[in-house]
Amino acid sequence: MTEQLTRKQFLTKSAKYAAGIAVGGAGINLLLRNKGVASPADATWPWPYKQLDVEHVRILGHDLFYDSTNGGGCGYGAFGAIVQTLKEAVGDPYTSIPPQLMYFGHGGGAEWGTLCGAPNGASAAISLVCDKPTTDTLVSELIGWYTQTKLPTDISNYYGIEKKYGVNKISASLAQNASGSPLCHVSVSLWSAASGFAVGDPNRAERCARLVGDTAAYAVQILNDHYNNRFMALYVPPADIAACEYCHTQSSADKPSTKGKMECRQCHETTHQETSVAQTGGLPSNYKLDQNYPNPFNPSTNIQFSMPSQQTVSLSIYDVHGRLVSTLVNGQTYSPGNYRVNWDGVNNLGEKVASGVYFARIQAGTFAKTIKMSLVK
Repeated sequence: MTEQLTRKQFLTKSAKYAAGIAVGGAGINLLLRNKGVASPADATWPWPYKQLDVEHVRILGHDLFYDSTNGGGCGYGAFGAIVQTLKEAVGDPYTSIPPQLMYFGHGGGAEWGTLCGAPNGASAAISLVCDKPTTDTLVSELIGWYTQTKLPTDISNYYGIEKKYGVNKISASLAQNASGSPLCHVSVSLWSAASGFAVGDPNRAERCARLVGDTAAYAVQILNDHYNNRFMALYVPPADIAACEYCHTQSSADKPSTKGKMECRQCHETTHQETSVAQTGGLPSNYKLDQNYPNPFNPSTNIQFSMPSQQTVSLSIYDVHGRLVSTLVNGQTYSPGNYRVNWDGVNNLGEKVASGVYFARIQAGTFAKTIKMSLVK
């Protein structure tokens, strides 16, 4: 029969366990000191940092990915490349941190496909050497870079072709793609689709190894810049993130329903109930956004746009204050042609909007145009 503890008994036993843990921890620290190794408890956080060789870290990150004897994988590789190099440059307290700490990060966390182990491991290393506000800034830049950069980079492909790595598995240039997401599931799936290699193919493994080196290298690059007082964030969030945040937070300030910085379309093909877009025929020679008709309108109006080449299109409605009202086309790819979409005067929350002036804005590649519309009831 399971023993039923009273609250007092529970607290008493917990105190004993806590005391045992404290003694055990003290013993570990004492053991480390007796061996001439500084324990993490002796170090003041943030830990000391020295300028590191970016390319050395890139190569080491790649090679540690394949270190199956001691762990291996993306989280282990990225974290280990930075911490091992700091161990060589600084010594204690980095001598007491095993890179296996980040082994779980492989496959987006024990193959769950969540945050890729490369930015996960590199972010953990950043957290050791920066205070919380700086960590947040640098990690946000790192993950943003990861989502928008075509990986593996040209330099990693060059190292592969020239066999510059310590572990040379594939001596060829690998396909590059920008995942748009920090999720392992998205990153690997899109790369496999772009390259034609299955997830279990050695080329996919080499792609991830090079990506690990690239990510660890960029983490060191921004750390070097930070400690030289020349860091400048380069990541700019895509516009559709702000659109989603408006609907799910600002428009419902009393009950925010989401939190995050990722592009929603990576997980949600249609982030809103997008209006049906009809192709009207013909092949245009120029990009166009025609004046809506009818205008003024009540209750709905048609908006026509033209694409002379394939482009990713966003078409949204804004009010006179510049606030997003309705997303008609949300980053969908259209082939060359003429298209028509209808706006029924309803916002992204499914509510009828008031009479007034509204603006329809299109973005298709480098083409952008805005038209003025009037809703009269």
